[in-house]
Amino acid sequence: MMKKQTAGIHHITAIVGHPQENIDFYAGILGLRLVKQTVNFDDPGTYHLYFGDGGGKPGTIITFFPWANAYQGRIGDGQVGVTTYVVPTGSLSFWVNRLATFAIPFKKAERFGEQVIQFDDPHGLHLELVERAEGEQNNWTFGGVTPEVAIKGFGGATLYSSRPEETAKTLTNVMGLELVGTEGDYKRFKAPADIGNIIDLKMVTGVRGSMGVGTVHHIAWRAQDDADHLEWQQHAMNHGQHVTELKDRNYFNALYFRELGEILFEIATDPPGFAHDETLETMGTQLMLPVQYEQHRERLVDSLIPIQVRPID
Repeated sequence: MMKKQTAGIHHITAIVGHPQENIDFYAGILGLRLVKQTVNFDDPGTYHLYFGDGGGKPGTIITFFPWANAYQGRIGDGQVGVTTYVVPTGSLSFWVNRLATFAIPFKKAERFGEQVIQFDDPHGLHLELVERAEGEQNNWTFGGVTPEVAIKGFGGATLYSSRPEETAKTLTNVMGLELVGTEGDYKRFKAPADIGNIIDLKMVTGVRGSMGVGTVHHIAWRAQDDADHLEWQQHAMNHGQHVTELKDRNYFNALYFRELGEILFEIATDPPGFAHDETLETMGTQLMLPVQYEQHRERLVDSLIPIQVRPID
């Protein structure tokens, strides 16, 4: 029997501070497209903002719950420690110059033979950029970031686990990733997609993470469709994971489990995607609400901080 295998990362969701600062950084500076403005379905007084490539494809989507003036979290065990973005071969020098232009501190490092540029977003999330040939070009242009240099999507993520050996087993036995290398304190795992496919797991423990601004809430893996999603639910349960029921998130269906290293995993369906309640051309330009909140639109709009996507000089 074929082992069950996710294609790779579907999306990563994090908690940040002021929503306009979030948009100015991810759209204005990193050049990603705001593909959806909606609300947190479990807390509709909070935005849920989605950024990705021009088409909003799985493997490119980072999502945020912005809590203006909320307490700062602590990055540590039980979390995604670093979110990695992949850029076209030969474009790192563009990004070094761009970060310098916007006075964003960064450092250069090497891991598994790859050069990476490491920096933080305004709210403390750890990010890095790596060049890889794989992955299709992102045809979105914004604020001086053109398709030749634009972020293609996720390169992957670095996981900090409270029980690294258990997380390693979950990555291979449950999610179907392949162990492809070990270097220093890290093991590298690979999924078959061409983006969002490389996971580096830190094999030593550190401080325990605490949730708040500047931390990743969960990492979501890809399921092909609803039928595959049901199989994943059963598959994860068969491997001893405590899996939630399926939840309709409007742009995908989701299920969740906290693996033994305390990192919250989601499995999300690729369809229906982000253009089903807006056109591909207009997505991200207005606040979209799920049916249950539409009747409260006026009150919600009044309570949310006004935001805009704007080029940053």
